[in-house]
Amino acid sequence: MGSLFRSEEMALCQLFLQSEAAYACVSELGELGLVQFRDLNPDVNAFQRKFVNEVRRCDEMERKLRYLEKEIKKDGIPMLDTGESPEAPQPREMIDLEATFEKLENELREVNQNAEALKRNFLELTELKHILRKTQVFFDESVPTVYKSSGATYSSSKYRRYPQMADNQNEDEQAQLLGEEGVRASQPGQNLKLGFVAGVILRERLPAFERMLWRACRGNVFLRQAMIETPLEDPTNGDQVHKSVFIIFFQGDQLKTRVKKICEGFRATLYPCPEAPADRREMAMGVMTRIEDLNTVLGQTQDHRHRVLVAAAKNLKNWFVKVRKIKAIYHTLNLFNLDVTQKCLIAECWVPLLDIETIQLALRRGTERSGSSVPPILNRMQTFENPPTYNRTNKFTKAFQALIDAYGVASYREMNPAPYTIITFPFLFAVMFGDLGHGAIMALFGLWMIRKEKGLAAQKTDNEIWNIFFGGRYIIFLMGVFSMYTGLIYNDIFSKSLNVFGSHWHMSYNKSTVMENKFLQLNPKVDYEGSPYPFGMDPIWQVANANKIIFHNAYKMKISIILGVIHMIFGVIMSWHNHTYFRNRISMLYEFIPQLVFLLLLFFYMVLLMFIKWIKFAATNAKPYSEACAPSILITFIDMVLFNKPKPPPQDCEVYMFWGQHFIQVLFVLVAVGCIPVMLLAKPLLIMQARKQANVQPIAGATSDAETGGVSNGGSHGGGGGHEEEEELSEIFIHQSIHTIEYVLGSVSHTASYLRLWALSLAHAQLAEVLWTMVLSIGLKQEGWVGGIVLTCVFAFWAILTVGILVLMEGLSAFLHTLRLHWVEFQSKFYKGQGYAFQPFSFDAIIENGAAGADAE
Repeated sequence: MGSLFRSEEMALCQLFLQSEAAYACVSELGELGLVQFRDLNPDVNAFQRKFVNEVRRCDEMERKLRYLEKEIKKDGIPMLDTGESPEAPQPREMIDLEATFEKLENELREVNQNAEALKRNFLELTELKHILRKTQVFFDESVPTVYKSSGATYSSSKYRRYPQMADNQNEDEQAQLLGEEGVRASQPGQNLKLGFVAGVILRERLPAFERMLWRACRGNVFLRQAMIETPLEDPTNGDQVHKSVFIIFFQGDQLKTRVKKICEGFRATLYPCPEAPADRREMAMGVMTRIEDLNTVLGQTQDHRHRVLVAAAKNLKNWFVKVRKIKAIYHTLNLFNLDVTQKCLIAECWVPLLDIETIQLALRRGTERSGSSVPPILNRMQTFENPPTYNRTNKFTKAFQALIDAYGVASYREMNPAPYTIITFPFLFAVMFGDLGHGAIMALFGLWMIRKEKGLAAQKTDNEIWNIFFGGRYIIFLMGVFSMYTGLIYNDIFSKSLNVFGSHWHMSYNKSTVMENKFLQLNPKVDYEGSPYPFGMDPIWQVANANKIIFHNAYKMKISIILGVIHMIFGVIMSWHNHTYFRNRISMLYEFIPQLVFLLLLFFYMVLLMFIKWIKFAATNAKPYSEACAPSILITFIDMVLFNKPKPPPQDCEVYMFWGQHFIQVLFVLVAVGCIPVMLLAKPLLIMQARKQANVQPIAGATSDAETGGVSNGGSHGGGGGHEEEEELSEIFIHQSIHTIEYVLGSVSHTASYLRLWALSLAHAQLAEVLWTMVLSIGLKQEGWVGGIVLTCVFAFWAILTVGILVLMEGLSAFLHTLRLHWVEFQSKFYKGQGYAFQPFSFDAIIENGAAGADAE
C-alpha cells in the first residue's frame, strides 16, 4: 500500500560532512525539511558543546531584535512582512548582523535615555508651572492673620472652610499653630509671617499625606491643595498620572524639617516658590520659555527615534528569520560528533526512504556553496530501533491526520486510519447533525475559509478558537456537505420538509382536521399508495403529529446500529491488513478470525434480522406477515443470547421470521462463545510452545511486538525493527486476558454506543422544531405592516439562536461524539498508536514556532 494508508518507510543513515561544508549542508537540509537528526552527545552538557559560543551569539542577537520589536510595537509602526523566507546567512555574515544590531540598539537606547531625561525635565517644569499658577491664587487671598477661637487656631476667618488640620469634635484639645508666644505676638492689628513649602504629589496619596501631616505636626501646620486638571506623563513608563499641587504653612525650622521629611516619605516633589509676587511672575515667564524650548527638542528627538524605528521595521522580520536559521543550524551541529582528526562531522539521522536521492542532491548543493572539494557521504545503517512515524499530508489531509494523532501517533508502518476518516468522520457527524439548512450554513462557512485561505493564513492571528476553526476548514466543509445530504435523506430543513416529488400518501382527512388535530396519525393500510418517496423521507410525516416521532425513532435507531456494526467490522478487517503486512500468522489465525466470527455471528446477524423484518413484514401484508406479527429485534436478540424460549406470538402469527431460525441462532451463539477461549488461550499457549521448542528463544514473526517484544517489526518492509527484551509468559497471559475481555464486552458496549447517532439526531431535530414553533412561527402569524416589523425582529432572534445553539453548540456536541466513535469504537479494533512522530529539522517549522512563541509573549 502507498504512504497514504501506511506511514513512510524510514531509514537510519550516517552522514559524514567536512567541517567547512557542514554549515551549508545543514542549511540545505533545513530548507528541505526531511531529515530528523539524533543527538550523538546525550551525556555532554549543553554549555560544553562545540558550537555553544555561536548559539550564545545568536541568543544575544535575538535579544536585541526583541528589544527593537518591542519599541516598534510601542510606537505602532507596521512591520513589513513579505512572506518570503531568506536563505540562512553564511557564518561570516554573522559579524555584519551583530554590528548592525549593536549599532541600532545603542542608538535607540541613547535616544530613549535622552528622551526620558527631556521628559523628566519637561515634567518638572510643567509641575513648577502649575505650582506657580495655583499658589498665586493662595497668595492673592488676604494674608493669613492668626487668631484663637475656642481652643483651635486658624489663619483668617476666610479659611474656615478648609479645616484639614482641625478636629471639629475635639477642638479644645488641639495644639495651637503658633504656640503661646505666637499668640502674644499676634495681637489684633499685628501680622505674623509664616514659612511655607510648595510641591506636587500623586492625587491618590493626598488623603494619607494630610493625615500624616496632622498627626506628626500636632495640627501646627496649615495645608492648601488644588488638583491639576490635565494628567501628566510619567517619563519612566509613559503612563498618565493625576497629581495635585499643595502648599503647607508652618512656623519654625523644626516644623519645616519635619514637613520636608514627610514630603520625602510620600515621594512628593518640592519646588522653590518665591514669596514676592514679582519674583513669581518672573519665574513663571522663564518656565514657560523653557517649556517651549523643550517641546521643540522633544519633537526633534521623537522624529529621530521614529525614523530609526521605521528603518528597522522594514527589515525586522527578515532579520528574525535569518537569526533563527543560524541558531537552528548551530544547534543542530551540536548534535553531531567530531572524528578523531577534528576535520569531519559525523551525524545520524532518520530519513524517508523515498527521499534519499533528494537529500543527497541537497547535500551536494551545500557542498558546492561552501566551496569544499570533498563530497558528503550518506550511508544507510541497519538497526533494530523502531523508526519514527511519518505520514505525508497536504492542506486537505492535515486536519484529518491531526485527529488521529491526537489519539496517539501510529506505530511504525501501522495502518493509518486517516484516509478512511476523511469519509467516515463527516458522514457519522452528518447522521447526528442531518439538516439541509444547518448543513448549508456550515458548508458555506467552510467554503468561505477555503476560498480565502491565503489571505486568512497571512493574517497570523493568535486567537486560538479562530486558529482551530481555520485549521479544520476542510473538515467543517465536508461535515456541512454530508449534513446537507443526510438532511435530504431525513427531508429536514430547519425542522420543515421539502415536497419535491409529491407525497406518495393520500390524506383521508379534511383540511381543518389536518391543521387543528394535534393527535393526527397516518395509517399505512389506508393512506399509503404503495410506492415509496423517490429520495428520503416522505414530507407527509410533517402532519402526523402522533406517530411521526415513533416512525423516525424506529428508523434512526436501526440505522444507527447498522452503521455501527459495519463500522466495527471494517475496523476488525483493518487489523487483518496489519497482521498480513507484519507477517504475524498467529495473530491472524487466533485473533483476527475469532474476532471477526464473534462480531458477524452475533451483531451482524442482528443487522440481518432488521433487513429481514423490513422486507417481510408490512402493514399492507396479510398475516403472518402483517405489522402486528412483526417481532421485536431487541427481544429476539436477547432471547437468542440467553437461550430463552420465545413468547407465544399473536393469533395467526409465526414464532420465527424464517425457517430454521432457532437452530441457526443456537449454532451462532455456540460458535461465538467458542471463539472466546480461542482468543484468550490459543496465542499465549502457542508462544509458550514455540519458546520451549526453540530453547526459550523468541521466534521471528510468531507474535507482535506488543506481546513478546522480539518480532521484526515489518521484516523486509521497513528500515528498522522492534527488537527488544523478551516479555514474560505471565505478562503475555495477562495481556491477552485483558485484550479478550475488552473485545468481548466492548463489542456489546460499542454497539450500544452507536445509538448516540440516533439520540443526537433526534435531539437536533426536536430543538430545530422547538425554535420554529416557539420563535419563528410567532412572527409568521402576524399580519400587516406591524407583522413585517415583528417578523424582522423575530427572524433575527431565531437566526441568532439557530447559529448559536443548533449550528455551533450542537455541531460541537456532534463533533465530539463522532470523535469518540472513531477513537474508541473504530480504532480500538486495529490501531495501537504507540509510535512517535517524525520531527524533521525544518526551517519552516522552527520559524513558525518562534513566531508563535513571540506572539504569546
